[in-house]
Amino acid sequence: MSKENIVDGVQNAPHRSLFHALGLTEEEQSRPLIGIVSSYNEIVPGHMNIDKIVDAVKLGVAMAGGTPIVFPAIAVCDGIAMGHTGMKYSLVTRDLIADSTEAMALAHGFDGLVMVPNCDKNVPGLLMAAARVNIPTVFVSGGPMLAGKVEGKKTSLSSMFEAVGAYSAGKISDEKLREYECKTCPTCGSCSGMYTANSMNCLTEALGMGLRGNGTIPAVYSARIELAKHAGMAVMDMVQKNIRPRDIMTEEAIMNALTVDMALGCSTNSMLHLPAIAHECGVEINLDIANKISERTPNLCHLAPAGRTYMEELDEAGGVYAVMNELNKKGLLNTDCMTVTGKTVGENIEGCINLNHDVIRPIDNPYSETGGIAVLKGNLAPEGSVVKRSAVLPEMLVHEGPAKVFDCEEDAQAAINAGKIVAGDVVVIRYEGPKGGPGMREMLNPTSAIMGMGLGNSVALITDGRFSGATRGACVGHVTPEAASGGLIGVVEDGDIISINIPENTIELKVDDAVLAERMKNFVPKTKELSGYLKRYASLVSGGASGAILN
Repeated sequence: MSKENIVDGVQNAPHRSLFHALGLTEEEQSRPLIGIVSSYNEIVPGHMNIDKIVDAVKLGVAMAGGTPIVFPAIAVCDGIAMGHTGMKYSLVTRDLIADSTEAMALAHGFDGLVMVPNCDKNVPGLLMAAARVNIPTVFVSGGPMLAGKVEGKKTSLSSMFEAVGAYSAGKISDEKLREYECKTCPTCGSCSGMYTANSMNCLTEALGMGLRGNGTIPAVYSARIELAKHAGMAVMDMVQKNIRPRDIMTEEAIMNALTVDMALGCSTNSMLHLPAIAHECGVEINLDIANKISERTPNLCHLAPAGRTYMEELDEAGGVYAVMNELNKKGLLNTDCMTVTGKTVGENIEGCINLNHDVIRPIDNPYSETGGIAVLKGNLAPEGSVVKRSAVLPEMLVHEGPAKVFDCEEDAQAAINAGKIVAGDVVVIRYEGPKGGPGMREMLNPTSAIMGMGLGNSVALITDGRFSGATRGACVGHVTPEAASGGLIGVVEDGDIISINIPENTIELKVDDAVLAERMKNFVPKTKELSGYLKRYASLVSGGASGAILN
C-alpha cells in the first residue's frame, strides 16, 4: 500500500478530489505522502511540547521533498493515572494505539511514517504499529524532562511519591511536601529518571528505529527540534531506499535492545513491551532469554530511581550510543543490524565516546557484572516474574519473610499507611494482573510508601500487576500465572513464608506441597463485573510473562 494506490490514474480521481479538499496542490500530491503520528495532548506533561516537535518534523519532510500529513495518537499519563481506576486504562492503551495507527496508516496509503510519541505505552504501541504497517518509519520522541531540585539535590517523580510516604511517616512537614510538589517536575517532557517512557525511547535507539539522541536530548533543548527536522529528512531517505521496520527490528536487533536494556537498568515494563514488539515483528522471545542476556551483560548505569543521575546527564555523557559503544568493546552487540540512518549499528556508534565515567561506567568497571533486570521463577511464578535488580538494595537481594496478602492495591496501600507492614514482611498484591485487574496496574504508590517510610531495606513486595519505572526496592512484578488465571499467588495466605533470591533468580512459596495441592483443588479465582473496553481486553489478554499481548 502506498500513495500510488490512492492518487495515480483515472480511477483515483475521486481520491484526488478529496486531497484538493484538504488544500493539497498537485505538486504535493505528486510527492511521497508521509504520515506524522502526533501524540500531542494537553494532559500529559511529556506530550504538551509535541506540537513543536511535529512542526519540526513537517519542515524536515518538506525540506527533503515529501508531503507531511499529521494524524493523532492517544496517550495516558501514568503519573496522573496512578493509584486509582485510571491506571487500569494505561497498559490497555498500548493496543488501542497500535490498532488505531495501523488503521489510519493503511486506510490512507502513506509512503512513510514519522512516529512522535513520548510516554509509557505510547512508544511501544507505535513500535507495534510500525511493525504491522511495515512502511519506512522513523521515531522521534518529545524528550525527557529536566530533573527538579530540592535543597540543592536533583529530584524526579519517584522523589515526589516517596516524599508522600515520608510525610505519612511523620518524617517531613507540610511545607517540605509542598516544596517537593512544586519543584519535582520543573519542565515539560517524560519524567526525568530511567522510567518506562525514557527506557522505551532509549531502546528505540538501540533497536535502530530512532536517531541518536532520541532517548536522551531533553524536551526543552533546541537540539530536540533539530533532531525532529533530521527525523523528517531521514524518513525520506528511507522511502527512497525502501528501508522498512521489519528490515530493522530483526531478532538480532531485539537482542541488541535487551542487551542495552540490561546495561542501562531500564524499567521492568520493558519486559512487557519488548516481547509484544517482537511478536508483531514475527519474532518470539521469552523471559528465559532475558536472564541469559543479563548473565553476560554488565550494568553500566544507575539513573534515578536506582541512583542519583538523570536523563540530562546521560545525554551529556554521550547518550545511548556511548553505552552501546562500551558494550561493543566486549562484542556484546550485533553491529551489522540496519537502522533508520541507512547505516548499521556499528557505523552509527563508531567514535561515540563515554564522556563521564560516573554516569556511564566503563565496561571493565561496571556497577555489576550482570544486567539491571532479573527474571525470577519458582513455584510462585513458574512462567516467570520480573525485578529491577539494579534498583534493589544489596541487603534485599536475598529475602525471606511472612506474607501480608491483599486482593487489590488500595487495600495494601491502606495497610501500609496504617503501619500494619513491618520489617521482614513480604507484601503480596494480587488480582492486579493483565486479566485480573484488568489492565495490570502499576504499584508505585505502595512501593514508594514503603521506601518513604524507611522500610526499603527490610520489606519486599510481589504482585501479578506491574511497577512503574519509578519504583525501586525488592519489588517483584508480572507474577505469572496471575491469580485471576488460577496461579498459585491466588492461594497465598497471611503468614506463609516467601523466599526471594535475586542472584539465584528464584521465588518460592515455602508451604508443603500437599497443603498447596489442597488449596489449589478448592481454589476458585475471584471475578469482577466489567464493561466496555476493559471487558473486551480481559477476555483477550495473555499473561504478563508473554508481554500481555492480545490473542
